[in-house]
Amino acid sequence: MQKANRKIVDFIRDKWVIPTDNNNLFARNHGIDEKTVRRIREDSSYQIALVTIMRICESENLKLHEFFKMVGI
Repeated sequence: MQKANRKIVDFIRDKWVIPTDNNNLFARNHGIDEKTVRRIREDSSYQIALVTIMRICESENLKLHEFFKMVGI
């Protein structure tokens, strides 16, 4: 379970958070807290919540099954 969680967090970080290069902007655009974005970016033990994944997917116009396919889970 932790391995899948890490793949999800790393994917979100690498695909969307780092390229945005602005935690506050990413948080506003995706309906999540800025602290959550910092944790995605910096906390190697962060356990991402399903609601966070859903909000990011909604903002990126992705269905959950599309997202998980992209991540490889």
